[in-house]
Amino acid sequence: MPLIIAVLGILLLFLLIAKFKLNAFLSFIIVCLFVGIFQGMELANLVQSIQRGIGNTLGFLVLILGLGAMLGKLVADSGAAQQITTQLVNKFGVKHVQWAMVVTGFIVGIPMFYSVGFVILIPLVFTVAFSTGLPLLYVGLPMLTSLSVTHGYLPPHPAPTAIAAMFNADIGKTLMYGLIVAIPAIIVAGPLFARTIKKIEAKPLKEFYNAEPIPQEQLPSTATSILTALSPIIFIGVGIAAEQFLEEGVLRNILTFIGNPVIALLISVLIAIYSLGLVKGKEMSTIMDSLSTSVSSITMILLIIAGAGALKEVLIDSQVSEYIADSLKGSSISPLVLAWLIATAIRVSVGSATVAGLTAAGIVLPLASGTGTSPELMVLAIGSGSLMLSHVNDTGFWMFKEYFNLSVKETLSTWTVMETLVGVMGLLGVLAINSII
Repeated sequence: MPLIIAVLGILLLFLLIAKFKLNAFLSFIIVCLFVGIFQGMELANLVQSIQRGIGNTLGFLVLILGLGAMLGKLVADSGAAQQITTQLVNKFGVKHVQWAMVVTGFIVGIPMFYSVGFVILIPLVFTVAFSTGLPLLYVGLPMLTSLSVTHGYLPPHPAPTAIAAMFNADIGKTLMYGLIVAIPAIIVAGPLFARTIKKIEAKPLKEFYNAEPIPQEQLPSTATSILTALSPIIFIGVGIAAEQFLEEGVLRNILTFIGNPVIALLISVLIAIYSLGLVKGKEMSTIMDSLSTSVSSITMILLIIAGAGALKEVLIDSQVSEYIADSLKGSSISPLVLAWLIATAIRVSVGSATVAGLTAAGIVLPLASGTGTSPELMVLAIGSGSLMLSHVNDTGFWMFKEYFNLSVKETLSTWTVMETLVGVMGLLGVLAINSII
């Protein structure tokens, strides 16, 4: 019954948004109430669950998305994105722009949360697509595939790192196997798949790119453009390095603080205000007006993501994920495939890749012990399953939909298919390595 109610809730969400054109945030709240009531949650607990889901989701993302939107707007308005794009296209050529985006997404994705990398790189995607005349999804999807794969497969991301610790897996081996599995997954789900969806017309948020190119002589230098745009990545990378290699002390604490994604973005916005604004002769009032515009443009995105977070929390609190996991416990399937299936089932029902991965790990851990299965491959199997079939209860689904101005149907046929390809290719890669070692 819990599974039936969850499925009906997801169907109701599709119906309200796609058929009746109801606002997505309102639809999420209605479906939260539907699922919670029919799952037998007490009404007071149901309201608290919705509030907790919204709070937990926005507590991190409102800062990341807000600061990221500000940085993106400054990079776009100043012409820094145009300058970076010009250099990328010159180096790789228009024919190989997809691979430039794959490499960029992969490098950025390894040290950075998916949502942070998304917000930082999305203005660059818009500018590359506009300046080359290539379809937006053709340019953007390969980069997002790289970000998604690194988020789901590779340490130091929270879920893979935590799962590796649970299985006593070697982090170095997990990263090495993960890179082997990640490369074909990214190629298939990114550049190759993106070439099949050129007819789907995505439109960028107008706040994040300039329709009229800025004259070359007015652009900031290439070095200033790159360093300012990538400054969050530099700060986050420094923080990770300090955490890994420095002993406890004042310097380590300061560097890890600066490397916190929120602080890194805050410092980067302040740097951009100076290097891309004040240095170019702009008035502070003009710069602040630009920042206000950037934040107002993502208000509805924040609400929709908050709604997805609320639904995720209700599904967890009503114990749907536990029910699905328990129903698969008695299976005699290979631990690798079973781990992938459990992570997939929880991902579909709950939406969060991190929750799906950690929950699946807790269930499969006792089943996998004693079978001789590589703990590093167990981490990757769970990570692959946790990325499968992203749909309307996943915040990433809505970020992609809203930033690219797609319908729900178009998002399902692009984003959801891409994530599913990543998950399937991940499992195939894990099974291939398992047959060799």
